[in-house]
Amino acid sequence: MIKCHLSAILGAKRLKIADVVRDSGINRNTITRLYHETNNRIDFDTLETLCRYLECDISDLLEIRDDTGSVDESIE
Repeated sequence: MIKCHLSAILGAKRLKIADVVRDSGINRNTITRLYHETNNRIDFDTLETLCRYLECDISDLLEIRDDTGSVDESIE
C-alpha cells in the first residue's frame, strides 16, 4: 500500500487545496484525491509538479507500507 502525506505537508506549510490548485495548475480533483488518499494512480508530470511546488522529494510525499501500516523495508 502507498501512503500519501499530502495532507500532512499542506498542514505543515499552512496551505489549502485551493492554494495548490491555483499555484501549480494541477486539477482540483487530482489534488483532492491525493489529499484524501482515494486515488489509484498519479501521472509522473503531476508528481513532479507537486514535488517542485511543495519543495519536497517524492519520498516525502509518498511512502510504501505493508498491510499492517509499517514501512516496507524489503524493497531496498
